[in-house]
Amino acid sequence: MTLKKTLLASVIGAAMTTAVLPSVASAVTTLRMAYDADPVSLDIHEQLSGGILQLSHMTFDPLVRWNKDLSFEPRLATGWEQVDDTTLRMTLREEVEFHSGNAFTAEDVVWTVERLKRSPDFKAIFEPIESVTAVDETTVEFKTAKPYPLLLNLATYIFPLDSAFYSGTDADGDPKDEIVKNGNSFASANLSGTGPYTVVEHQKGTRMEFDRFDGYWDDESPGNVERIVLTPISENATRVAALLSGDVDFIAPVPPNDLDRIREDEDVQLVTMSGTRIIFFHMNQERVEAFQDPRVRQAFAYAVNQEGIADRLMKGFATPAAQFSPQGYAGHVEGLEPRYDLEKAKQLMEEAGYEDGFEISMMAPNNRYVNDAKIAQAVAAMLARINVTVDLKTLPKAQYWGEYDDRAADMMLIGWHADTEDSANFHEYLTACPDADSGAGQYNAGNYCNPELDKLVAEANLEVDLEKRAEMLQQVEQTLHDEAAVVPLHWQDLAWASADNVMIDPILNVMNFPYLGDLVIEDE
Repeated sequence: MTLKKTLLASVIGAAMTTAVLPSVASAVTTLRMAYDADPVSLDIHEQLSGGILQLSHMTFDPLVRWNKDLSFEPRLATGWEQVDDTTLRMTLREEVEFHSGNAFTAEDVVWTVERLKRSPDFKAIFEPIESVTAVDETTVEFKTAKPYPLLLNLATYIFPLDSAFYSGTDADGDPKDEIVKNGNSFASANLSGTGPYTVVEHQKGTRMEFDRFDGYWDDESPGNVERIVLTPISENATRVAALLSGDVDFIAPVPPNDLDRIREDEDVQLVTMSGTRIIFFHMNQERVEAFQDPRVRQAFAYAVNQEGIADRLMKGFATPAAQFSPQGYAGHVEGLEPRYDLEKAKQLMEEAGYEDGFEISMMAPNNRYVNDAKIAQAVAAMLARINVTVDLKTLPKAQYWGEYDDRAADMMLIGWHADTEDSANFHEYLTACPDADSGAGQYNAGNYCNPELDKLVAEANLEVDLEKRAEMLQQVEQTLHDEAAVVPLHWQDLAWASADNVMIDPILNVMNFPYLGDLVIEDE
């Protein structure tokens, strides 16, 4: 047996071994699952990442959570009221216990938000919150310095911690609530939430085991999974092989190259949906004078065949885009479709005086987004059809981000997911007039600048009438489209797969936080 095959067998064998349970527990309904990585820590404030948020939904509960249609579902908050433009009052669920047995109260919400505001990864998101006050045991008030329409969005990140459990000092005399990045702390190794599962074992990089929390408050949840065994398998092919061989019951993510293989297996099911991460190109107006002409930028937008990229390169694993905001976001404009039209692109180049084209440099990562390097190569070939010569360089992500920060090429590829699940976030970071002092346009590698749009977004961020605010953000998206501020490509799709008796479809969402507490496994 070759070394490669030996390693493959050992990884799958490890997945099988970790899922084997004693005979006395044979009746326990168990989910054996494989992600590409396990959470880096049990401290859910240590890192803002998909893995930590997935852990948060397994072991904690948020105040509110997203539904499939991106509306809000009450969780530990049962109701809320906008008292005035800067005050939101929430009513909390009664008779909820933490894993430790401590009772959940408004003081835990206050304590948690104060900790979030000193977390390096979360503090920027929570900066708008000026204060949080426990009115009584089941009522909490959030105050902002200015009107802020996204408090419910922020509430999806508030997973109340057990303040009594995390208070005091550990055996070494260190504060239990200390946030230590990539280090050892009490919170990184100990957990007490209100969620459906407790952590009973965590061998970093090898295995995590969870048991259903007997005191879980949500007795209306259909979930029947009593134990979860998570095996991190970073290698795509190995992870897929573990599912197809029956060694695990649920995997994520599913790589595009294996979609057909999974679809063809009658013992497993595949669930895909359009995601919310936009992949696009910036066109640097400071480096290339031609990009200052909106007709040239429009020509580039017309020259790129988004649907062809999604169909051929992404194998259908992408949703072609003509704007930043995906379906369900406040700023999404119905009817904005990809505008591939090569003749129109040539016409615009001629009108702008660039019929003979010009030369540009282009950079893209080659291991950050799905098929990123191939996408860049395809776009370069498409631009050649309008006489644009592209000098393309692709780099590993570790090297690419430094080049991106330096705006080292005329066109640069990036993907973006709005942490707040809100349209304003795209413009604030990606197309706002760059301002080092305020941080506006921090990732605007195109140096596009429209002060009127900046003003409109600032007004939208103070508008608590959500319908009126949506209209403002849709106007922003329409203007960015009309002026071809960037070249949108697609939203990356998401994919999960499971054994056919594991009912994953109802618990999945575009944020990629499976609500495993509600998962049902049917008898085979």
